[in-house]
Amino acid sequence: MNTLRKFFKFADTTNRKRFYGSIVLGIFEALLQAMKMPAIYLIVKGVVSNSLGTGTILAATGILVGSIALQIFISCFSKMAQTRGGYETCADKRIEIANHLRYAPMGFFNKNSLGYITSVTTNTMENLSDVATRVVMLVTQGVFEAALINLVLYVFDWRIGLVATAGIVFFFLANFFLQRKAQKLAPRKMAADSEIVQKTMEFIGGIAEAKSYGISAENDKELSDAIDEASAINTDMELSFTPYMGLQSWLVKMTGVAMCALSLLFCIGGSMGVAECAVMLIASFMVFAALDTAGMFSALLRVVDASVDKANEVLSIPNMDIDGKDIPVASHDIEMKNVSFAYEDRKIVNDVSLSVPSGSTVAFVGPSGGGKTTICHLISRFWDVDEGSVTLDGKDVREYSMDSLMKNFSFVFQSVYLFHDTIANNIRFGSPDTPMEKVIEAAKKACCHDFISSLPNGYDTVIGEGGSSLSGGEKQRISIARAILKDSPIIILDEATANVDPENEHDLIAAIKELTKDKTVLMIAHRLNTVRHADKIFVIDQGRIAEEGTHDELMKKDGIYRRFIDARVEAVSWKIS
Repeated sequence: MNTLRKFFKFADTTNRKRFYGSIVLGIFEALLQAMKMPAIYLIVKGVVSNSLGTGTILAATGILVGSIALQIFISCFSKMAQTRGGYETCADKRIEIANHLRYAPMGFFNKNSLGYITSVTTNTMENLSDVATRVVMLVTQGVFEAALINLVLYVFDWRIGLVATAGIVFFFLANFFLQRKAQKLAPRKMAADSEIVQKTMEFIGGIAEAKSYGISAENDKELSDAIDEASAINTDMELSFTPYMGLQSWLVKMTGVAMCALSLLFCIGGSMGVAECAVMLIASFMVFAALDTAGMFSALLRVVDASVDKANEVLSIPNMDIDGKDIPVASHDIEMKNVSFAYEDRKIVNDVSLSVPSGSTVAFVGPSGGGKTTICHLISRFWDVDEGSVTLDGKDVREYSMDSLMKNFSFVFQSVYLFHDTIANNIRFGSPDTPMEKVIEAAKKACCHDFISSLPNGYDTVIGEGGSSLSGGEKQRISIARAILKDSPIIILDEATANVDPENEHDLIAAIKELTKDKTVLMIAHRLNTVRHADKIFVIDQGRIAEEGTHDELMKKDGIYRRFIDARVEAVSWKIS
């Protein structure tokens, strides 16, 4: 009952009504199933007493035909309601999870792999849509049907009714132990299903790397181990549940045998009429049929329970406060005041204060892991600061609604993700109604119009998921075209030119120049030619600002920045003699 309550609470109001309606219809269906017994009784009574007339035959036939017809009709509506409720609940929850994750702190995505999230939205939701509704309805209907037929048995003979009740009690006692076993194994099954998705995605995504390092066998082994674990837990579940399901089935069948035997003894002893005995014999086969089926599926209730818990776990992730105001921005001055931020137990940004005037270009340089990217993410509110404040136009970024804040930022990351869609739709991703001429204009500014036009279907060319059919430089330029089309006043460039080949670098730099024209620019870069013309350079080391100033000012100091530039110059001038 706890699982049923949890499942119904998980559904929204509309689908919850469908499930409740389906249960009510199931009760009527069970009642119609029980109505067969009076019809059979009328026939047998007439035969035994040699008084079977046309009226009795018509009455009994009417009851049988009417109950069967209504049962089919009600069953159709009941199954349609539960099926729609199940699929729509899971569809709605997928959308709810996606919307919820939009405002989850970025730390969640670092801590939890893509495989876990994918598993929740695929395997977990599939378990609920395909398994949950059928299991829940079969179990509830089986219980109701057994209970109603048992009540009808009391009308005919209270002694047989008691026998049937005892059988139901013993059935639920065996089912209790089955549920306890399922409760232990269900989390392990959910974890194994999640691991398979995660390892499969890692295997596919890492094939090239694994081959290049000659460790394909090790990569295969991790996936094979995940598959073996899933196979083992499914086998364990079957082997563990089978004895309990067998015991349940044996108990209900033995109860049916006891009902038959006692009915015959009572009839021979004269305490039960022949007609009543015949009805009891037939009822002994009917009363437990649905309950036996429900018992077979009841083990999966714990899988339903674990699936709901897993989905709710994602939905319970604390979101950042997004209920700010839609505040118009007059100036794009950015300021950080005594900002500190820690990821779990590790402090990444430590008491940082800086200002970025509107329309200026600043660069963040320094050792890897120093906190450069985190500072940019705090400015754009990918995370909320632990201490201090970040302001845009003099207002704390937490005062803005998330959507109104994001209108001010465009991002070009080192790792670009493009969707399995046309190039045109990838460029207009943030504004799907943009006319084609605007898309082409943005592509030209991003220096990608020529290579797009050379493709077989031009802007209608469908690219592979993640942009797998394009080179790194081509993906970057499409990403820049997307940012140009958004036309946000603040641009954040995170190592945008780090992995670009020399052939694409010229076009990429031209595209970035077009993107950043008359904008406020925050760049994270390691290349000298991308940082030397910045209005101010911040050298970030161990979460603090170690140095700041222009390129010329910092080169006059014997600090991290000068050593960083000297190392780059030496690397560029290095030659094979």
